[in-house]
Amino acid sequence: MSNKSKELNMLNAGEEVQFARSLRSAAEKKLAKMPHADTPARPAEEILYELQVYQIELEMQSEELQRAQLMIEESRDRYTNFYDLAPVGYITLSHEALIGEINLTGATLLGKERGKLMRKRFAAFVAPEDRDRWDQYFTSVLQSDDKLSCELAVLRGDKTRRQVRLDSLRLLKDDKSPVVRTVLADISERKRSEEALREQEEFYRMIAENTDDFIAVLDLEGRRLYNSPSYSRLFGDPELMKGTDSFAEIHPDDREHVRRVFKETVQTGIGLRIEYRFVLPDGNIRYMESCGGMIRNSRGDASRVVVVSRDITERIQAEDQIRTLAFYDSLTKLPNRRMFDDRLNQAMAASKRSGRYGALMFLDMDNFKPLNDQYGHSAGDLLLMEVSRRIISCVREMDTVSRFGGDEFVVMLTELGTNKKSSIAQTGIVAEKIRAILARPYKLTLQHEGEAETAVVYHCTASIGVVMFINHEYRPDDLLKRADMVMYQAKESGRNQVRFFNI
Repeated sequence: MSNKSKELNMLNAGEEVQFARSLRSAAEKKLAKMPHADTPARPAEEILYELQVYQIELEMQSEELQRAQLMIEESRDRYTNFYDLAPVGYITLSHEALIGEINLTGATLLGKERGKLMRKRFAAFVAPEDRDRWDQYFTSVLQSDDKLSCELAVLRGDKTRRQVRLDSLRLLKDDKSPVVRTVLADISERKRSEEALREQEEFYRMIAENTDDFIAVLDLEGRRLYNSPSYSRLFGDPELMKGTDSFAEIHPDDREHVRRVFKETVQTGIGLRIEYRFVLPDGNIRYMESCGGMIRNSRGDASRVVVVSRDITERIQAEDQIRTLAFYDSLTKLPNRRMFDDRLNQAMAASKRSGRYGALMFLDMDNFKPLNDQYGHSAGDLLLMEVSRRIISCVREMDTVSRFGGDEFVVMLTELGTNKKSSIAQTGIVAEKIRAILARPYKLTLQHEGEAETAVVYHCTASIGVVMFINHEYRPDDLLKRADMVMYQAKESGRNQVRFFNI
């Protein structure tokens, strides 16, 4: 017997002696309280006294035994309830993986009556595709002192499948063969949830990876947590952008506005659709349209922001092209009649507010038609483009040069001065400057298909009619009619002249 076992036996013997003494004392006290229980004086009476004490001791021991038995039965019932009705299965397996014990929950999980599971191999309930894993797992449990876990599928008695988790620990008892205590938990619902989540993630991943839109997940400070693969078209590998500031690539003129909208989305949870410019690493600018949405955690607190963007550069360019076609001359790129009318109305309104004069010049090129007749319309187009450049060089940026069609141009000068005489003089200087520069020879290089380039020097002048305006003295159409009228007067008077209306 080991020293430890001897010490345990000595301790148990001591406890028994102490219990006997306390029982003897309790019996004597109980006898003393009984009627006619005098202290014995003679030997016979001493024997009787001892017998009475002994009888009381036996009665008290019997009562203690009954109470102990009742407690044991109650403990057994509680243990049985806890064991059998536990939410997980408890299984004891032999070293050969035979079922030695199993609770009701475990039997229910395996779909068999408990009595029919005894001495059955647990492997018989493991799904075929997981049996090799089960064998490796059980072998590892038998060789380890630690608890080991495993997840696999089991086939129940009714052939239905359950996903379970095994937590097993090997126990060694009194030098006997080891047994394995296993906790069996049904994780089928969790597995279904995981599979549903995986399918959902795969669904959204396929959308994110195959959409032309740009999807970004940002933290509440605007740092990137995720970028869809579509970002690689702009920046290369999107993985390299994680953790970077999502506002860094926004055009400086648009950045503060985008930040403000982002903060508003974080604060209110409401996403706004905005347009802004993106500056690419090579310096190119792309126009983007974005809308953000808030992601909240289980407590309802703001967690992340999802931003879906699309490249609208082509749309913006198309809109610009449409605007250009609608408001600009396709040949000279000057404002056309529609835009000029709008600017004239604005200039007349500004003149009313400031009390300053404005001027309108109507120009018609002299001797233009022979150029088209002799060299073709391409030659005429070259001359008109050069005319537009020369006129622009004579006016301020705030003034407007417009082509009305053919060889007719209109120039509008604004914010000249409050004095009519000085404003007329200022306008006359500009008009004369335009007339002089348009009278210079035009060196045109003509290129016809299949022919060598031809250099042509052409002389062409302009007749210019001018009308002054202030406030809303005349309607816009009346101003143009007056300017057109005096332009024809200049042309009839010998061309290459400037003529003012009503001076």
